[in-house]
Parts: sequence; C-alpha cells; structure tokens
Amino acid sequence: MEAWQQKLIEAAKEAALHSYSPYSNFAVGAALLSEDGTIISGCNVENASYGLTMCAERGAIQTAIAKGYTTFKAIAVVGLKSNPCMPCGACRQVMLEFDIPQILLEDEAGQIISYTMDEMLPHSFGPKDLV
Repeated sequence: MEAWQQKLIEAAKEAALHSYSPYSNFAVGAALLSEDGTIISGCNVENASYGLTMCAERGAIQTAIAKGYTTFKAIAVVGLKSNPCMPCGACRQVMLEFDIPQILLEDEAGQIISYTMDEMLPHSFGPKDLV
C-alpha cells in the first residue's frame, strides 16, 4: 500500500463522518485524487424521497467538477458500517464518464483493495463509445 492510497482512504472516512443518512444509517464517504494531487471528498446525503438520495461517490465527483477538476487518478470509497463498500451501478457509470482509473476500497481487516474501472464495470458503455 502506498502512502497516498492510505491518505485517500482516510479522507473518505472523514467524509463519511459528515454523512446525512437518517433513514438507512449507512454512512459512506468518498475521496477523489485529482491529477494535480488535490483531494476532493463527498458523503452520501439521503432524502425522505429516497430517489433523490445522493451517493458519496457522485457527490465527490460533482463537487470536483464544480471546482474545475475533470481528470482524476483514483477514488476511495468507505462505509462506516460495512466494508468493502462497493459503489452502486449509477456511481460506477459516473466514474466511467470521468475515466477514473483506480477505485480503492477498504476490506473488513482495513486492507486496501484496488480495482480498475474495467473490473468494476465490465462491458460498459461510455464516452469512448460515442466517438
């Protein structure tokens, strides 16, 4: 495990502490590493109208885009109740949109697991298919 990977996991854990998850009590944090080394984080934000809930991964990506970041080296995803905390299908599709090459998760023992986008979303359809 490299130091930057642990730093990204820790940033995701910190973000999860700010989760607004009163319905599921399932707090999730995500942290993106931009090409220039900046870390941008997000947490899940639930809504009484469940379909309006925002996952941590998409929240982090949207925040990064709003701050002018569009290329990323990695994203870390951590759940406070359950690890590894696998991204949902919608989040995987959004991660594909921005070609995030490395997805870091933490297992129950605290070890970092790394996935590529192809492993996370095989046989995908994304921007590369539209050229």
